Amino acid sequence: MQMDIIAIGAAFILGLGARFVGLPPLVGYLVAGFVLFGIGGRITQTLIEFSEMGVTLLLFSIGLKLRVRNLLMPQIWAVASLHMMISIVVVGVIIFLLSLTSMSLFAGLDVQTIALIAFALSFSSTVFAVKVLEEKGEMNSLYGRIAIGILIVQDIIAVVFLAVSAGKVPSIWAVLLLGLIPLRPVLESMLKKCGHGELQILFGLMLALGGSQVFELVGVKGDLGALILGVLLARHAGASDLAHHLLGFKDLFLVGFFLTIGLSGPLSLDVVMVALLLLLLVPFKTTLFFLLLSRFRLRARTSLLSSLNLANYSEFGLIVATIAVTSGWIPSQWLIVLAIALSLSFILAAPLNTASDRLYARFRSGLATFESGQRIGEEEAIDPGDATVLVFGMGRVGHIAYDTIRQRMGDTVLGVDIDSDTVKDLKHSGRRVIQGSAMDIDFWDRINLDQHSVRLILLAMPKTEENLFAARQLHELGYTGKIAAVAKYPDELLALRKAGVHAAYNLYAEAGSGFAEHVYEELLTETVK
Repeated sequence: MQMDIIAIGAAFILGLGARFVGLPPLVGYLVAGFVLFGIGGRITQTLIEFSEMGVTLLLFSIGLKLRVRNLLMPQIWAVASLHMMISIVVVGVIIFLLSLTSMSLFAGLDVQTIALIAFALSFSSTVFAVKVLEEKGEMNSLYGRIAIGILIVQDIIAVVFLAVSAGKVPSIWAVLLLGLIPLRPVLESMLKKCGHGELQILFGLMLALGGSQVFELVGVKGDLGALILGVLLARHAGASDLAHHLLGFKDLFLVGFFLTIGLSGPLSLDVVMVALLLLLLVPFKTTLFFLLLSRFRLRARTSLLSSLNLANYSEFGLIVATIAVTSGWIPSQWLIVLAIALSLSFILAAPLNTASDRLYARFRSGLATFESGQRIGEEEAIDPGDATVLVFGMGRVGHIAYDTIRQRMGDTVLGVDIDSDTVKDLKHSGRRVIQGSAMDIDFWDRINLDQHSVRLILLAMPKTEENLFAARQLHELGYTGKIAAVAKYPDELLALRKAGVHAAYNLYAEAGSGFAEHVYEELLTETVK
């Protein structure tokens, strides 16, 4: 127990130190494990149990976010698959050539061991990518969605490996697991009845941890079970909320996983040198991602930012390596090598992602030569045409505001909404609407806001942070027309005005038509004059 408390304290201190220098805290957790081993610390049963629960919750959370439809883009499934195959072959050949040298860690490696090490190195970090995208506020950007999609495909491949590596033969009772499919409505109903508090959290923990044990009882890998159970709830409206509430528990338990990696063995000069050598392969991984994404009809900017988001090694690679070490397929020292390489890759990737936009601006002309001559729909330039008013967010308020201004000005109003079904329905009803997200940095990079045409932009999205983000983007684009927005609270109205919004209205005090009337009287008539 005393060792567990010391380990948690060391993880906190070094995790805080890692965050202080701009790195993910998990780098500090790994370092804490190395330090503890160096002073005599060893893996405890508590840390092992924390580690197992963390991995299970990680897979359950991935399942909750898994939308098969979103993975069907060739830019996701094809790029992820091609990159992994090419990476394994190239890295495998490099490791094989190194095995012919006198370096001790490479000596005597057989083809199976080389393939497993190359496989572990082919993954990129989900934790790192999500943290970077969240901090930049670009989770909904096209490049962010592509990067996360590629990571999910990689994670699915890793889960399949974990399931196969268990070497278990499912019992006859495993067929009963098929009964989970018709039980989906029951699980969704239970999730809905739990609300948004502690019952929802308990339901998620029970389903992930308890469900994985049920899979184990019938001879199926529990981690695979956690993923499947998450997928069963993925379509439910509360799935993202559940994933958000479980995030803290998942991150907490994964601390145990990273500590156990550091506590797995001693550091040596050879181990550090090999890790530094593997770090040289990260530029190859990044360049390969960029070239593949560019050939799949993406702009250079999207390809570059997605590639930089994936420019690292993965905690899932460590999970794969842990299984391989436990099964005796690779030497235990390689787990330490991969852990150090992971930490170093984060140190390399963090400043690159911070400076990603500056890097693109500097090398834009050269990067553009790698673009294909075609674009996917989401990469094409957006021309508002003769629209003089744009309405962002075609929900209840935006919908009414659109109709009110349309009655006054005719079809020079253009709506913008992120939901494809909403856009389809509104188009079917005769309204001018395009699909787009104000939180997508790529959207603002593609839209042409002719100052002589678009005179007013209404920000009617439900979340104030979305309206604030849009207002700041308009300011950065040099838009000089009028901007109006809605919010729920007085402090949000103040923040919008500070962001350059000319007129901000209280959502509770203004109905959609009232909002539009005020906008028309105060802004449009002024513009006409």
